[in-house]
Amino acid sequence: MSTLTRAAWRSLSALKTIVAAAAAALMLMTGAAQAGSTVGPDAAKVEIVIDKKHQRMTVYVGGEKRHEFTVSTGRAGYDTPVGTFRPSSMHKMAISVKYGNTPMPHTIFFTRVGHAIHATAAIKQLGRPASHGCIRLSPENAKLLYTLVQQMGLQNTTIRIV
Repeated sequence: MSTLTRAAWRSLSALKTIVAAAAAALMLMTGAAQAGSTVGPDAAKVEIVIDKKHQRMTVYVGGEKRHEFTVSTGRAGYDTPVGTFRPSSMHKMAISVKYGNTPMPHTIFFTRVGHAIHATAAIKQLGRPASHGCIRLSPENAKLLYTLVQQMGLQNTTIRIV
């Protein structure tokens, strides 16, 4: 077994000090990040509430109202379901084969049978029931909602339709 010289011991001691300081700094940064992200149990939660009667969507983040949009829900014979849902998938562009290969930008699916929130080019129909059961938004609002849900995560998002 070899013995270390005084210079080697000093270098090793200095290295230990640097590693300890780096570890302490990392723990402080991690703790600060955790403290900032745990302000409350709903801090990272998104709730999307659709009011079919008034054709409005209200978006809450962490329990605070963040956005309110005019929507179109299902017209007669194509009802939009009522209840609480968890979004199942997101697609920057989806195509509805069932309805003539209609493009559905910024789509957030929330039922197994294909109900979704998505953009529409038929913005003049917003504010009244007009869809085949989906929830339509203006392209700008659909993109904003899509980006928010993408950032916060599907698992942290709830869709409530009343």
